[in-house]
Amino acid sequence: MLTIGPGAAHLWYVFCDSARDEALLEAYHRLMAPDEAAQQARFLFAENRHEYLLTRALVRTVLSKYANVAPEAWSFVRNEFGRPQIAGPPGVPPIRFNLSNTRGLIACLVALDRDVGVDVEDTERASSAVDIADRFFSPGEVRALRALPPERQRARFFEYWTLKESYIKARGMGLAIPLDQFSFHLDDGPAIGISFDPRLGDDRSAWQFALYQPSARHTMAAAIRSGGGPPLSIELRETVPLRDGG
Repeated sequence: MLTIGPGAAHLWYVFCDSARDEALLEAYHRLMAPDEAAQQARFLFAENRHEYLLTRALVRTVLSKYANVAPEAWSFVRNEFGRPQIAGPPGVPPIRFNLSNTRGLIACLVALDRDVGVDVEDTERASSAVDIADRFFSPGEVRALRALPPERQRARFFEYWTLKESYIKARGMGLAIPLDQFSFHLDDGPAIGISFDPRLGDDRSAWQFALYQPSARHTMAAAIRSGGGPPLSIELRETVPLRDGG
């Protein structure tokens, strides 16, 4: 069993193509609750069904690394904005988690008793990056993005996008938080900075953020409410559920 201290967070991720073994997939099916199995069956395309199945296997097996609980025994509830959290069994450590999935990659960020958010994006998906930024980003982010050479704008767009998603997911409110009411600052120093519109009532010193590129086509961001104390250590752990010891 793994332990995770108050000054650490673990960021687990799995590439979808690494989990294609039929025996593994059958084992993943056995982990799901009936409502999860029903949800998976509703996806029209096989790749979406695979992605959902692997997402459920990842969160269940990851959580079981930190508690003496079988992966199939976890239960979950969603808050009013749809963020999932642990509902049972009783007596488990105060683990907080957040999930994200995109084409080819799934991630799960865990920490003890603090807000966390993670987002992963496939940077090769079709999108008009600058047009989306104009619609949703803060004016400062749009200016910084447009000041870059055109060949760097797409990569920077996905850095902004994943960071923004990780923050609103950590807050547990999703798109109820307007994306233009907070700004990320990526050129002011080694640490990723954030500033808030006063309407959000948040404290920038309470947060830490990180960016990763787990593959040539994927960008991943993590948000952690550090509470103004020392930054947490974020440990990346690539895995394949049930194949890598859990």
